[in-house]
Amino acid sequence: MINEIEERLMAIEIALANQEKMADDLNQVVIDQGKMIDKLVKQNKYLLNLLERETVKPLSEETPPPHY
Repeated sequence: MINEIEERLMAIEIALANQEKMADDLNQVVIDQGKMIDKLVKQNKYLLNLLERETVKPLSEETPPPHY
């Protein structure tokens, strides 16, 4: 009887350890994704700023290179 309870307790502890590891792994994924989102937001703002200052022109408005 005691041995059976110890086995069940050990199984519960193993399952809990696995769930804690999975939660930690998922948390790291969320952190990494947050960093990536922040980087992409900054890049997007930079590109929008370039467009607003018209430093990037549509291809139809670009002057051709001198050899044309």
